[in-house]
Amino acid sequence: MRKWIDRLKRANFVKKLVHFVVGMCTYPGIAIINKLKIEGAENINKVPKSNVLFVCNHQTYFLDVIAMFHIFSAVKWGRKKKLGFPVYMLNPFTRVNYVAAEQTMKSSWLSRLFLLAGGLTVRRTWNENSKEQRSGLDPSDTRKIERSLKDNWIITFPQGTTTPYAPARKGTALIIKHHKPIVIPVVINGFSKAFNKTGVSLRKKGTLLTVTFKEPLQIDYDASAQEITEQIMDAIEQSKKFMPEVLKH
Repeated sequence: MRKWIDRLKRANFVKKLVHFVVGMCTYPGIAIINKLKIEGAENINKVPKSNVLFVCNHQTYFLDVIAMFHIFSAVKWGRKKKLGFPVYMLNPFTRVNYVAAEQTMKSSWLSRLFLLAGGLTVRRTWNENSKEQRSGLDPSDTRKIERSLKDNWIITFPQGTTTPYAPARKGTALIIKHHKPIVIPVVINGFSKAFNKTGVSLRKKGTLLTVTFKEPLQIDYDASAQEITEQIMDAIEQSKKFMPEVLKH
């Protein structure tokens, strides 16, 4: 069964179909009921179509990634500040994958379906139930990410949780040290206010949703994983210095 899923994920027509269906279903929520503002689209156009890692804060399980899929396709069609009419979904940009915890993506039929849009499942470097931690990425996960970076972009969420200002896990820094990609920080706002945690249900209408793509980070790939992690957390505005005073105590 798993081999068939992997084959479907590699089939571009399947990815395009999933992008189209998911995109059309989610478009009203992010562009009509709420308003999506794109900032820094020029930084997307500057990078090559491979070996690029987008690191982002996390506010919903699925809609963060879906919104970025919308934006990548819209920018491909020449949009800069907003999505406009979703004609871009007729030929979506599919050379993009996203990193997700294996446990999370097995949790429902919806998450399993969304894997076909380009999901890369990895084993966490920690186990929330046992508190067990591994010293690095699983070798099979490393190979999976390496293959993807050769031909695609990858979206990853260093914190691995939708809790704001949560500490980052070291997996993202290890990916950067091992594969030396171009790293684009992405800051999203408004999604946790407008949608529930999964991103499937509306919580509040008329919310301004912003997605900001910053310039590529200047990274010393020989730096420690901790130093790279701190640089990323500053860039996605999730480090302690960005934390509201009320949360610091």
